[in-house]
Amino acid sequence: MDELDTAIVRLLQTDARQSNRELARTLGIAPSTCLERVRALTRRGVIRGYHADIDPAALNRGVQALVSLRLRPLTRGVITTFKDDMAGTPEVVSVFVVAGGDDLVLHVTVPDLDRLHGFLLDRLSKRKEIAGFRTSVIFQHVHNRVLSRLDGHASP
Repeated sequence: MDELDTAIVRLLQTDARQSNRELARTLGIAPSTCLERVRALTRRGVIRGYHADIDPAALNRGVQALVSLRLRPLTRGVITTFKDDMAGTPEVVSVFVVAGGDDLVLHVTVPDLDRLHGFLLDRLSKRKEIAGFRTSVIFQHVHNRVLSRLDGHASP
């Protein structure tokens, strides 16, 4: 990625809804150049998509939690099956496969603590591959929406 690619990525992370013409104007380049750069960044997998950032509380999901899990037996098949099952569960926002004392971490959003408790009892405690889990309720969440390179190259 050169400086122009980096600037495009930074601007799109800040506002992905801006038009190609607006983006090109901000960068001081031709719209055709800008469009080709964005398409190339997409082909290379740098830009993976565009989405709306939704407030979970606005969807009656005011309680968020991180659930750390240990699985047994710890095999690729067990991890893959469990990860895919959880990714399709309405309460689960994200599934992280991690190293350390735990094997996976689930980011869960639900309307209230009763629904969180129900999720833990009804969805998790009945799964035979779960050796144990811990739940941490999230009080506040801050998200860094603009990522940049950390390897010493040009950053957005």
